[in-house]
Amino acid sequence: EEATHNVLMVVAPGVTAPGGRCGSAVNLIDIYPTLIDLCGLKPRKGIEGDSLLPMLKDPDSRRNRPTLTTHSRNNHSIRSNRWRYTRYRDGTEELYDHDSDKLEWNNLANAPRYAEIKEELSRWLPEINAENSPSEDAQTRNERMKKMGIQLP
Repeated sequence: EEATHNVLMVVAPGVTAPGGRCGSAVNLIDIYPTLIDLCGLKPRKGIEGDSLLPMLKDPDSRRNRPTLTTHSRNNHSIRSNRWRYTRYRDGTEELYDHDSDKLEWNNLANAPRYAEIKEELSRWLPEINAENSPSEDAQTRNERMKKMGIQLP
């Protein structure tokens, strides 16, 4: 959570109200579609992300989908306003309830009563996963990650 949580501030004259604040989880990939909307440009096909314009106009509005974070191939985390669900390439999972566990200490993924939540969030996992960069083989990447203090499963 701490590594992926960013503050995004937007001031759009005539759109945003002074002091407005929206607590919805969004993604940086949403910035470009938002700028297209704000500038009145023609939408482009193939653009990922969703415009944040509805939330800029009404900070109380809710996003219709969770946000996605990916770290290397097949390691994805889905973050809704309440939950973070992570599935790693080896099939292990993590699930955290941010209403009661903001620092993600209590992994709920193996508790049967959360199966429906995991199922709902997992439908947002990407179906296509890009290959790792050909300029960096797995051993080089793992060594670089180890130096940064990141241990991959």
